[in-house]
Amino acid sequence: MDNSFYSIFKTFFKVGTLLLGGGYVILPLLQEELCIKKKWIDFDELCEYYALGQSVPGIIAANTSIFVGCKLCGTKGAIAATAGMVTPAFLSIVLLAKILEQLVGYNFVQSIFWGVGIGVIMLLFLAVKEMWAKSIVDNFTCVVFFIAFFLSAGFRMSPAYIIIAAIIAGIIYEKYRQAKLERDVDAGVEK
Repeated sequence: MDNSFYSIFKTFFKVGTLLLGGGYVILPLLQEELCIKKKWIDFDELCEYYALGQSVPGIIAANTSIFVGCKLCGTKGAIAATAGMVTPAFLSIVLLAKILEQLVGYNFVQSIFWGVGIGVIMLLFLAVKEMWAKSIVDNFTCVVFFIAFFLSAGFRMSPAYIIIAAIIAGIIYEKYRQAKLERDVDAGVEK
């Protein structure tokens, strides 16, 4: 397993180059590179790092790369992964900003962006599908999802409040589940 500074930088540079549409489309790209090709981490770990990347302030793609890089090679790995992830976007902005300003008016460029938009929608769908399979695992998580979705879509509640409420609900549920399990064990011992 070659997880040197250069190898981590190169892998995340490749993902950063392919990343169009923001941090939500990164999951299928990272899964392909890190879990399938390189076998540096498994998909469960990637989902956990992705969830953490969404939970902390900042760019989701960069946050996720920090967590993965840190797992692979400590602080050096986190620096390599983050640098690799953000360098393509930085170079694109610096080198292409003036050119894009003139090109955006052409119809064929609009068609290209339309095609890229469709690709981004597909990547979003794949990310949601993968996260759904790992996140909605029982009735409780399904109820929390639908309540969070309703509060977000229906009442436009801040995601920060929804995340805090979901954390509190998860803690309460886990305490209740543990207490019930202990009561069941105690009842089994008494018989």
